[in-house]
Amino acid sequence: MLTALVDYDSGNLHSAHKAFERMARERGSGTIVVTSEPDVVARADRIVLPGDGAFPACRGQLFDHTGLFEAISEAVTRNARPFMGICIGMQMMATRGLEYEETPGFGWIDGEVVRIAPSDPALKVPHMGWNDLVIDATHPVLDGIETGDHAYFVHSYHFRVRDPADRLAHVDYGGDVTAIVAKGNMVGCQFHPEKSQRAGLRIISNFLGWAP
Repeated sequence: MLTALVDYDSGNLHSAHKAFERMARERGSGTIVVTSEPDVVARADRIVLPGDGAFPACRGQLFDHTGLFEAISEAVTRNARPFMGICIGMQMMATRGLEYEETPGFGWIDGEVVRIAPSDPALKVPHMGWNDLVIDATHPVLDGIETGDHAYFVHSYHFRVRDPADRLAHVDYGGDVTAIVAKGNMVGCQFHPEKSQRAGLRIISNFLGWAP
């Protein structure tokens, strides 16, 4: 089994690569490869799309790699390969993003990416650091994850889903902030599972064994 971590020059993939490699070894889940090659993505059994920075910049960098998004889309939407988006990689699953300018997303999960607006003015944006997950729905990727488990966040915008059934978990940061979304063979984490210690590694392990 081959899991492709997509490299499109948007963030340091070192931590994610190490975390996915570790869990793949522990559960015997094949090979993890970091790639920007469309043909490698096309034949991968699972696809992970990380992303750091701003929504418009990440989308632009992804589409600057000729054929890369097309390979991802073909594998995920037509061939139903399991997909995980991380941080901006998760946000780009939305209909559109509103960071700096309106930017179209992939349209895989209905909703938009909006700025976090805490009700408590003492809470700063970006939302940075550890926060407690609140589980909204059960899912195979959340096996062993409970409300109160910690995850590590660094972001100023979050995914406001149109259908509440597409949100698996949130955190409280002066109001609900989306933490995990899922639909069909797709799942996305706003936080960085590779930096979220026990809970994050468990989510990665669950994803590597997920058969939607």
